[in-house]
Formats: sequence, C-alpha cells, structure tokens
Amino acid sequence: MRSSKQRYTWPLCLVLGVAGAGGAGCSAKDSNDARSGGDEPSADAGLASTLLNAKDVPIDGVTKEMARSFAVGDGRFDLPFREADGLGPLYIRAACSACHDGGGRGPGLVQKMTLVDADGTTPSADQSLLAFGHTLRPLLTAGATTPIAPPPGARVKVTTRLGPPVLGRGYIEAVADSEIERVAAEQQARTDGIHGRINRVTFTSEANTDKSFHAHAKGETNLIGRFGVKGRIATIDDFTADAFQGDMGMTSPMRPVELPNPDGLQDDKRPGVDVPLEYVNDISLYLRLIAIPKRADLDEVGRAAFDTALCSTCHVPSMKTRADYPIALLAGIDAPIYTDLLLHDMGPALADGIADGNAGPADWKTAPLIGLRFEKTFLHDGRAHTIEDAILLHDGEARVSLDRFRALSPADGSALVRFVNAL
Repeated sequence: MRSSKQRYTWPLCLVLGVAGAGGAGCSAKDSNDARSGGDEPSADAGLASTLLNAKDVPIDGVTKEMARSFAVGDGRFDLPFREADGLGPLYIRAACSACHDGGGRGPGLVQKMTLVDADGTTPSADQSLLAFGHTLRPLLTAGATTPIAPPPGARVKVTTRLGPPVLGRGYIEAVADSEIERVAAEQQARTDGIHGRINRVTFTSEANTDKSFHAHAKGETNLIGRFGVKGRIATIDDFTADAFQGDMGMTSPMRPVELPNPDGLQDDKRPGVDVPLEYVNDISLYLRLIAIPKRADLDEVGRAAFDTALCSTCHVPSMKTRADYPIALLAGIDAPIYTDLLLHDMGPALADGIADGNAGPADWKTAPLIGLRFEKTFLHDGRAHTIEDAILLHDGEARVSLDRFRALSPADGSALVRFVNAL
C-alpha cells in the first residue's frame, strides 16, 4: 500500500537511495539546496516552521545525520510487508502507514470487541469466550484459515479505534514524569469533577532497543503510560514493537512470540523473529523526530474562550520535557502538546467496554491537539466529523467543560472552534 502523503522534493531521498520503498523516504519534504554535513543543521531544518501545511517533516534544527535517520525510518514506516517478510499469520494492516498515513489519522483502524450483558453496554463478568483477546484480526496469510472474530451467537459489542496521528510524539515521550504527576495532583485537588489519572503500566518487552532513551527491564512496573488511546504503553519503541506484533503479526526481539490464534500457528513464512531491532529503532527514531506542524492564526479571542471553557485544564497547552532527553532539541523545553496525558472518564456514550491496565471502559487519555486541521474525523472512533461535534460529545468528567462551551456567546464559541482547528 503506497502512502498518499503530499510529496515535495527532498534531495536526501536520492542520496540515501530509499526512494524504492514505495517512495517512502521522499515524503513531505521540501528543499532547494543541500547543506554540508557532520552535525550541522540539514537543509530541511526549518521546514516545520516555514511550511504551514508540512505535516510529516522532522523537527526544526535537525542535523544532517538526524535527517538521514528520519528518512530511513520514514521509509520503513511506509513499507508494506509481505508473507515472506513474516506478515501474519493473522494481521490487521500490512504497513505502519496504513493506520497513520502521512503521520496522520487512519485510514486503517482496529476493531475491539467485548462480551456484554443484556443491556448491550455493560461488560459481562465472564469474557472467557474471547479466548484470543478483544482485538479482531480479520486478515489471514501464512497458512491461517480462521480469523479472530466475534463468537457466533454471543452478545458482543464491537467498537472502532482509528489509527491516531503520530505527529509530535517525541515531544510526548520527552515530557518529564514529574510534570505529568504535577498536573494529575493539581486536578485531584479540583472541585469541579475533572480528576485525570495516570495509567501506570508495566514494561512488557523482552529486549530493550536504544538504551539512550530508557533502560527498562521486562516486568518493570509503575511506568507512566503515554501512548495508545488509553495510555497503555510507556515508550515509543515499545509502541512500535507492539504495533508490529499486534497489527501486522510481525515479531521482533521486543515481542518475539506470535500471538495466539485459532489455528494454533506458532510461526509464519519467515521462521523465527521477523523484524530485527534495527527496524524497531529506525521507526522509533523517525517517530521521535516528527515535528508538530506549524500553527498559525491562533487568535487571542479563541485562546481565551479555550481557557474559559476549561478546555486547557485537560488539553494542557504545554508541559516541560526532561532535561536529559537524548534528543537535545526536545530536552528541557516547553512541549506544546495540548494534553495532560491523563485518563478521564468521558461518560457512557463513549465507553467501549474495554479495560487497558488502569483505564476502564469509559476512560480515555486526553488526545493531543496536534495537526487537527489535517483531519476529517475526531474522537477515538471518528464518530465526530467536526471539532464542534467532538466537543459536544464530551461527557463524564468533561461535562463541566461542555456546559461552559455551551454558555459561550456564538462569536466566542466559533472563535474557540477556529482556535482548536488551527492547532
């Protein structure tokens, strides 16, 4: 599957020879001159701030070597895998970009299922019929004949999760634990019902990748979940390895075992581990280096309305990153991510019946407001087709914010929506 990213000319693609991967290394880059290398900034170092509609470019100020690494990871992110590469035996999509095209949202999606009681909503106490987990895996290869699907005759609720944007994820990983804990403590002291919680998770990988980013051991507990719509994963490389295994059926040293499946297949057409750590590292570094798209027209009326409606309580405009984050450009800065990275109960209408760690069925991590002008649908399942629709579907802890939004004047409400859309 070839990515549908908007494409610009980037001479580094030709230098690196990565254009053969479905054009993967030549995405959303624009340069008219090549600068000499070493650790000097690359020719594309200012793209994120100069091109308003550049959404899959490296952060400002990257060196030539970092730009090369970005291009390699970008190519592997777009590369569709085949049966001979270790795809399957069951899978959801064949490429990372199938769920995060151009670093954005979708078009690929994941469907989740849970057994429910007679009301069609409450998760049943007994989920044993879902012997292979809550994720539907409809596509087959490498000898598989039976997809993972809802059990016949069972009362099952099926919900959708669109692949979220991956823009600015390095900023999110770089945020200091103490900042997230500070915001959580401040919210717990509030009297209006907004009480975000950290999803404390366990590191589940067999082998770590780049020790310069973290050195967690398998089974290490109490890590702060930052990735996934319910914050169930703590680090970008764990997120990458998890997606390889869960979405593509591709094993790596971090996830070396094929997922259980109805046919009992324990391997695929590529015996052993499918993806080397190098691939996980390359894609993870690419994800860490993707810029937050340039923001323009953030008028003060909309910003003030955003604060008045308490949107900024959960969609925190910025949080401080750790001073020792290995990418110096992201270390010790105010990361403009517009999220608190906390879980919030968003009410029964948005509940999916799935628990992830400390996240319950109605709990969702505050979505980062990054690059929204590039998206056509909103919320975890895409049910909202406008920013205003998404706001009006906020409930649970966010009810107080929704009420305040409704109380704004029409002019201020429109200004708020324009402000959010410009993020």
